Amino acid sequence: MAAMLLTGHGGIDKLVHHRDVATPRPGPGEVLVRVTATAKNNTDRKAREGLYPTRDKGEVTSFAMGGSPTLTFPRIQGADVAGRVVAVGEGVPASRLGERGLLDFNLYPDARRDLNLMPDYYGHGADGGFAEYIAVPSDQFHHVPNPELADAELAAMGMCSYQTAYHMMTSARVSAGERILVSGASGGVGTALIQLCRIVGAIPFAVSQPDKAEGLLALGAEAVIDRGDLPTFVERVLEATGGAPIDAVMDLVGGEMTDRFIDTMIVDMRRRDSYPRLSIAGASGGNLSEIMWTRIYLYQVQIFGVSHGTREEAEQLVDWIRSGQLKPVLHAAFRLSELHEAERYFVNRGSNYLGKIVIVPDSQWREHGAPFALEGRA
Repeated sequence: MAAMLLTGHGGIDKLVHHRDVATPRPGPGEVLVRVTATAKNNTDRKAREGLYPTRDKGEVTSFAMGGSPTLTFPRIQGADVAGRVVAVGEGVPASRLGERGLLDFNLYPDARRDLNLMPDYYGHGADGGFAEYIAVPSDQFHHVPNPELADAELAAMGMCSYQTAYHMMTSARVSAGERILVSGASGGVGTALIQLCRIVGAIPFAVSQPDKAEGLLALGAEAVIDRGDLPTFVERVLEATGGAPIDAVMDLVGGEMTDRFIDTMIVDMRRRDSYPRLSIAGASGGNLSEIMWTRIYLYQVQIFGVSHGTREEAEQLVDWIRSGQLKPVLHAAFRLSELHEAERYFVNRGSNYLGKIVIVPDSQWREHGAPFALEGRA
């Protein structure tokens, strides 16, 4: 089969397209999926570049929650896989053949439904979807027949973004009526957070560039706030909320912004009826933040580090996708053989970028990729 192999930590030259990779076979309890689309995530780049330091801030490494690295080379990346079941392993009913579905991307360490302490995923600890086929557990490939959703759109609602977003919210116990500040709002996790807030009745305030405001407002943002001049950021957030403090922050940025995000919650504790909460699941604005711990404990700010999520959360998300409550935010599709170009576009994405990029095998391009190609690239 054709596949893009990650051959080591480094630049995009470490991604090598092969047409002679062995097609996997489904083991007991597994299904073989013909991949039709796989969403591109920032974690693909970060894993490739080794940007997951946990001890030395300058180390080049992959994360290793179980004590040793699970990212070995060569590896096929790509976590958010949509496709069709073409073969089943022992113990899986033949009735699943032909099903169109979406992968729960986690490599769960055990059968627990409510906890996931060692997050790892397809595309990192096991081969993922930047290929023509993938073998995965049958109970993690969820049937989504919705005919109004194209496969590329289904991949754009993949668990890497949506489950991370939902776990940020469940960790912080986001509830109806609360004001939620969403940073990095135009990306995959950010657009998922806006939709999920509306589903549970919370009110999302998006932090993004002004030229993306129209799309974010249409998606459900109450207001769009330009991070702009840092000294006036809190004032501009309070103007958007009518002077009320933010109840919880969903932080995908880190760096110097995190302290400003905390300011939006503790500006007037007399107007609060719950603890300030910050969920963080990214550090696109910098891996180090300077925060006074006295501000954290005196104002009783609760901080939640979030990576991936649980089986229960994945199943809830699939239910919302099947019911049409979650909508895809698909920006564009690229051919698998053009993954280098997709990576460059992803890193240098401009002001018109909103949502997700998906990667489509060349053999599936005409049906599943071409309708969503960038202008002039069909």
